[in-house]
Amino acid sequence: MQLIGMLDSPYVRRVAISLKLFGLPFEHRPVSVFRHFEEFRRINPLVKAPSLVCDDGVVLTDSSLILDYLESLAAADRRLMPPGGAPRRQALQLLGIAVTACEKAVQIVYERQLRPPEKQHQPWLDRIGQQLRSACDALDAAAAQAHPWLLGERLSQADVSVAVAWRFIQFTVADLISADAYPVLSAWSARAESLPEFLSTPLD
Repeated sequence: MQLIGMLDSPYVRRVAISLKLFGLPFEHRPVSVFRHFEEFRRINPLVKAPSLVCDDGVVLTDSSLILDYLESLAAADRRLMPPGGAPRRQALQLLGIAVTACEKAVQIVYERQLRPPEKQHQPWLDRIGQQLRSACDALDAAAAQAHPWLLGERLSQADVSVAVAWRFIQFTVADLISADAYPVLSAWSARAESLPEFLSTPLD
């Protein structure tokens, strides 16, 4: 398998870390949707990161759908999603919040970096910023209940995605979302980032 995309994308990074936790062999190709647009388009005409090129050549798109597929390939004792019931519902809730946090941070980055200052719409930025803060509030509350991970003793996809989201937020919009305002989430995330699968998959 080949994972296409840059690790400064939280969506690419959550898949790369998960592949390592699953114990699935893969090749990472750091192709940028901006700097290598034509090269990416030859792999996937949608030019969407991450893209996963399966062993049979089928190309999958969207990190959540890719992770769902990878769960089916992983050995039972290495899967990251609970199979059902309340634990799965809790995992899905946290994943929805983490992905939303990533989306809002990306929207802020694009608004700031891709639009000229005179074209930026401050009410829109204020709205996105409030959505991002609400997501971080919810993730901070979840981290306060972690024992030691979000769903209990075992690391899950919720942990991977929440930690990746927090690292991305601190890398891109720390001026809006200060780590000092979320000490519990920051400390919990640092513990996840100290794991070998995270350390070997750095954002920067």
